[in-house]
Amino acid sequence: MTLSAVADELGLAREHLLPWGPGRAKITSDAAGPPRGKLVLVSAITPTPAGEGKTTMAIALAMGLRQRGHRVALALRQPSIGPVFGRKGGGTGGGRATIEPADAINLHFTGDMHAITSAHDLLASLVDHAVQHGTGPDPARIHWPRVLDLNDRALRRVQVGLDGVARETRFDITAASEVMAALCLAEDRADLEARLARLIVGEDRDGRPVTAADLRAVGAMSALLLEATMPNLVRTAEGGAAFVHGGPFANIAHGCSSRIATRMALAHADIVLTEAGFGFDLGGEKYLDIKARAPGLWPSRVVIVATVRALRTHGDGDLHRGLAQLHHHLDGVARFGLDAMVVLNRFADDSAADVATLRAACDARAVAFAPCDGFTHGGEGSLEAADVLAHGLAAPAAPRWLYPLDAPLPDKLDAVVRALHGAAGVHLEDEALRDLARIDALGGSTLPVCIAKTPLSLTDDPRVRGVPSGHVLRVRRLRLHAGAGFVVALAGDVQTMPGLPKEPAAWRIHVDKEGRIRGLMQGG
Repeated sequence: MTLSAVADELGLAREHLLPWGPGRAKITSDAAGPPRGKLVLVSAITPTPAGEGKTTMAIALAMGLRQRGHRVALALRQPSIGPVFGRKGGGTGGGRATIEPADAINLHFTGDMHAITSAHDLLASLVDHAVQHGTGPDPARIHWPRVLDLNDRALRRVQVGLDGVARETRFDITAASEVMAALCLAEDRADLEARLARLIVGEDRDGRPVTAADLRAVGAMSALLLEATMPNLVRTAEGGAAFVHGGPFANIAHGCSSRIATRMALAHADIVLTEAGFGFDLGGEKYLDIKARAPGLWPSRVVIVATVRALRTHGDGDLHRGLAQLHHHLDGVARFGLDAMVVLNRFADDSAADVATLRAACDARAVAFAPCDGFTHGGEGSLEAADVLAHGLAAPAAPRWLYPLDAPLPDKLDAVVRALHGAAGVHLEDEALRDLARIDALGGSTLPVCIAKTPLSLTDDPRVRGVPSGHVLRVRRLRLHAGAGFVVALAGDVQTMPGLPKEPAAWRIHVDKEGRIRGLMQGG
């Protein structure tokens, strides 16, 4: 199915498509319109290292809905090259439930990651230019790092300016860039420029904030991001529409695709499935408390993806004990006043008894449940889940956030960890307390909070499985993202520049004699 046919099916006029290579296109901003569709947020239980197939299930559900005749679209994040070559491999689904062209999407795609990296690092170079000429922030008070879309632990702490004004700084991965977050949370290009102008790079010697606007960086950054602000259109393996735009991580950023792409999908489809990274305690919470603070983005239903093997892992080998993990996340969804559905990503060795156990657990609390064989059978294996999802899909209720924006920052953090992490509260370490005083002085205390922590546990310790209680989340630093519009709380040992695992996925990726890329996906 051609991309033009995909656009026709969705009612997108062809003049709004800008071809960007085989099977992919940019969509111009004038294709936007009023929302017509209902939004479904796809999240998951706390993942195990292998992942739970959340993206695969989102794609499979979209395929099943399309086979049933629904006008459906996906709104997904773009994979980061770092994890593609690191632990995870490709991020475009799996088996027969993929978005295409998978190789292109997983690698350079339409150049958005490059544009965000370049815009971020342009600002970094203008910071050092201003320092060199004595017109910028105090070199000891510069907070703006550099970024790279690769996993590279050697860049977490570096020295720059050895031939001029030497100072210590760091690299973050592009998915953690505040420019990435600003682009994903912007409503349009004008809003993006306003957010770029508010980016705080440091303070001067009197403690006053120095912004991108002060450094006259906004125009050039906006030029670099001009095409990156336009959503990307691709298709599923069966021909349905997928808007892929933006790629913030959910463990160190807000974990959702762009507002622009989500709104565009809602303007053209009757049902839109969007995804938030990792478990509901991370990506799901950030979608609702950060991205959905804007009107019209509150979902009608939340899908929680689970696997039997993950629940067994959380139950130390016992599926019934592991169900506590599922119940914990369903309780979290309920705290937002949202309707939940559980989708089981079914594997070939899942027994009928295992499936029946999960169904009974969901029935007992009146939560919709369905297994999904989308990985193996595509849309055909997703029909039951698609039917359950579509049944009774109502208009969204009024938003119910976990905290008001005018609450003190520690209270906001406390509200999240008590409601969704099972914690007894938060502890701000000394550096975090100093950060808090600075953020309050800079007027950032009314922003939402974005907790950066391990995705593998409800705690800040990746070794702790299941549903622990009574623990305290240790926050070591707070970072003000005034342009993006939130405050990042770094908890435990989480890093904003990941490292490669002992056996990186890069080792298995190659180009065969016919010029085809092999090994991007697990088992590829």
